[in-house]
Amino acid sequence: MSRLAGMAAVTCRWIGRGIGHGWMHTARSPGLREFGSLVIVVVAAVSWRLLSGTEQADARPPAPPTAADKTSGQPAAMALVNGIEITREHLVAECVSRHGEPVLEALVNRTIIEQACGRHQITVTAADIDAEIDAMSRRFNVPRDQWIELIRKERGIKPEQYADDLVWPMLALRRLAHASIEPTDEEFTRAFDNRFGPAVKARIIVLPTRAGAEKIRALALAAPDDFGGLARQHSIDVGSASANGWVQPIRRHSGDAAFEAVAFGLGDGEISEVVQVADQFIFLKCEGTLPAAEVKPEEARPRLVEELREEKSRRASNEVFRREQDAATIENVMNDPAKAAARPGVAALVNGAPVTLERVQNECLDRHGEEVLEILITRAIIEQSLERQRQKVSRAEVDAEIVRAAESMGFRKADGSADTDAWLARVTREEKISLRHYVDDVVWPTVALKKLIGPVPVTREDLDKAYQATFGARAKCRVVVLDSQRRAQEVWRLARENPSAETIGDLAERYSVDPTSRTLRGEVPPIQRYGGQPALEREAFALKQGELSGVVQVADRFLVLFCEGYTEPAKVSFEEARAELHADILEKKQRIEMARHFTHLRGGAAIDNFLAGTSQSPVQRKGPETPAEAGLPASTLTKAELDDLARPRAGSRQAAGPPSGVVPASHAAPQPQR
Repeated sequence: MSRLAGMAAVTCRWIGRGIGHGWMHTARSPGLREFGSLVIVVVAAVSWRLLSGTEQADARPPAPPTAADKTSGQPAAMALVNGIEITREHLVAECVSRHGEPVLEALVNRTIIEQACGRHQITVTAADIDAEIDAMSRRFNVPRDQWIELIRKERGIKPEQYADDLVWPMLALRRLAHASIEPTDEEFTRAFDNRFGPAVKARIIVLPTRAGAEKIRALALAAPDDFGGLARQHSIDVGSASANGWVQPIRRHSGDAAFEAVAFGLGDGEISEVVQVADQFIFLKCEGTLPAAEVKPEEARPRLVEELREEKSRRASNEVFRREQDAATIENVMNDPAKAAARPGVAALVNGAPVTLERVQNECLDRHGEEVLEILITRAIIEQSLERQRQKVSRAEVDAEIVRAAESMGFRKADGSADTDAWLARVTREEKISLRHYVDDVVWPTVALKKLIGPVPVTREDLDKAYQATFGARAKCRVVVLDSQRRAQEVWRLARENPSAETIGDLAERYSVDPTSRTLRGEVPPIQRYGGQPALEREAFALKQGELSGVVQVADRFLVLFCEGYTEPAKVSFEEARAELHADILEKKQRIEMARHFTHLRGGAAIDNFLAGTSQSPVQRKGPETPAEAGLPASTLTKAELDDLARPRAGSRQAAGPPSGVVPASHAAPQPQR
């Protein structure tokens, strides 16, 4: 199914490259570690819905707001949280605030295409769309309903949105293109040669200047057998350099024609002249050739012709859209207060035709309403808990949390103080999130939950485990990973006959189901104590150098280990590392307790979600709500959670470091570029 998922992603992306380009652009790409605080809250909220819905949901889901509700003087409620409303007006405003620009962009682009279709009297019917979806599902040999579900999972869009935003524009642009999409004989021949023709096996070295390339080429000519080492040391192409210069076999009609001509003109072992490709200078060494595949043109014609049609249609459609977009007069009203005041109810003008604000609001609500409503429900739950405990989150506390985040991510000025401006610029730019939403959705919930859980103790046992995990000796082992106990016992028997690194390497290369350990002949990173795999660690640290383990089960895998010795402990004293370890453990414990406490709050809330059609009754609990009295002190952490605390978070080391200047190995991550 992973292959099909990739195909679905490509199918959805191809039209986006043309339609989603220009005018406005907004996208989300989560990834920074400081978003962990938001993840804690959101994951807990979603997990509660998924895991406890059957036990907490009423037999009859709440009725959604009626049309009368929406047109009456009172705003319709989208949700009730412990009896407090989240109104439709509030939800729509938040949806537009977070997603208005990309939604408006999509509507403007659709309007451009609609207007072009109107001028050329082109119509795309619902039957046309259904036929295209059927054709796509057949092309990838997937039933229609599974294809649509695959699109939903891969792209996070509803079937209606898939039809309206992806399939309809694709068909409309295809018809607007008026270009023949039938491949010519020459195009077919080139595609056939590329796919099934001979190929050159080669290594390459890439340099930024011709002089540099000529210098390294001279070294390669003097010692051809050292070509791989020269690639590792000097090539600026990381992908090939890390593979000793190797690249995928070079095929005809796949890239730069001059480069291909040079490659196909080499004999085995020959090193080429330096070739300029774009702004880089490349020379290669021929390591042999691959013969043409034994495939006849008539056998490959149906599949290749279909692929060529799709490619030509895509290029022609994108060109048509770019031409129409360049010719269009677009006025963004929604994001200009003065224009919005002069044109109430209008979000944008496309060649003078309005895209209404109501249409943008409805689209935002339809596409993102449930997701944004969960954020608002989460905030309401936390706000109500703060109010019951008579606590508030101050602006100073929010600012202090931003300073802490900047420091923990290594953003510091020359004087050692936190560079919050650089941090905020980084997080808002890379996450494509506004400063307001970063503060509201990430920082504020973090501060609020920290206040609600209260102080979190860090014990000497926590520190000792973290110290051993970070600075202690590690077991150097070769490992064979198997997917069944029976196969593991067979491999263990073979290893026992001649227990050695060479034997384990051979067995790993032959039997390991883990691609990395198989490729590296069983070599894995040294195993640390308290790394989260207690069974594996217990077995590894019980071995002496040269000893073979028994069969160790870890999750659904079975491992055979051979001990090659132990690393030397780092020469860092406990006192030197104490402050850094304490800070990391405290943050981890806080994250764990925040997640546990929010789950507790969520479970105790009465939530009617009219948009999703769900209703949750609160879990009846006795006694006050404080974390300690609710049964949520730090001592309730599970053993797995305690073990996790022993692993300091990579990248959290402060830029200034502890007084000794020693950086634990697990913290030696590159600092953010500023």
